[in-house]
Amino acid sequence: MKKILILSTALSSLAFAAHADITVMSWGGAYGEAQTEAFVKPFVAATGKPTVMVDSDNPATPIKAMVEAGNVTVDVASVQYADAVRLCDEGILEPIDAAALPAGSDGTPAADDFLKGAVTECGVSTDIWANVFAYDSTKFPEGPTKVADFFDLEKFPGKRGLRKGAKAVLELALMADGVAPADVYATLSTPEGVDRAFAKLDTIKKDVVWWEAGAQAPQLLADGEVAMTTAYNGRIFAAAQNEGKPFKIVWDGQIYENEMFVVPKGAPNMADAMEFVKFATSTEGLRASAQQISYGPARKSAMKEELIFKDGKTVMGPNLPTSPENMTNALETSSEFWVDHDSELNERFQAWLSQ
Repeated sequence: MKKILILSTALSSLAFAAHADITVMSWGGAYGEAQTEAFVKPFVAATGKPTVMVDSDNPATPIKAMVEAGNVTVDVASVQYADAVRLCDEGILEPIDAAALPAGSDGTPAADDFLKGAVTECGVSTDIWANVFAYDSTKFPEGPTKVADFFDLEKFPGKRGLRKGAKAVLELALMADGVAPADVYATLSTPEGVDRAFAKLDTIKKDVVWWEAGAQAPQLLADGEVAMTTAYNGRIFAAAQNEGKPFKIVWDGQIYENEMFVVPKGAPNMADAMEFVKFATSTEGLRASAQQISYGPARKSAMKEELIFKDGKTVMGPNLPTSPENMTNALETSSEFWVDHDSELNERFQAWLSQ
């Protein structure tokens, strides 16, 4: 009788898990809102399966902790490319069958429709976003226009906002110091290159206001706490478009990468999680996302027609990291570099901060 009771309880738990809401973890703010409108609501409408969005400052951290603790409550997570590769290598993520991804709307097989690198063993790109820097155009009507201007406190006085971490900050510093994008990671792979990046950061260190969550960067700019700040490009676009903020993006020296949907090991709704990923990363899903926020779609078929913002009049092309005019002096983040060097460079970064 006891064994039957235990089995019954286990089956009840499984039944509950199978019918619990599908949970998607993302970054919140304008990005989370865009994903809710482009992916979550249409998925619920198409399938009838309850799906909820939850926020995190960096979803890679909690899903790793959940898997290691054996208590996974998230089905799908939106993580940075390097984290998708690293967590896959660590056995934290479920493999995703690339062959099962839907073909493009024009019939192109997914393998040929996705941009190079947009599908990995455990992740599928949701969009291509960028670290950029932005300023209040009422304070600097004539610019800045170049990545070096971010470090020019004489010509453009005022505090600077920077994300509190090594990634995208060290690259920015090297490009501002004259290193070509093609040479950034080779330079940063040497002790001399790392020293050079930190030496450049030294020139503005006393004037930096550090931010950690994506929503903080445009808020610092809006509050006048900084004259310019690095930010995720979609956050600046949303502040300008939705709130009428006089913010301008400087695309010179942008650092772009794929954002990835992944499925944690032990996700409570595994089959539904995989269906959600396929649905969201279809041509229609990625087009819908690019019409909600200014991140480029990772499928060629999603870019074959003009993308118009949800206001019905704003053409998204000039606002996307992937637009040719915005790629003149752009750097693609090297996931391989950050998988190999993240720990050591962040240790150096933290030591530098405390000096």
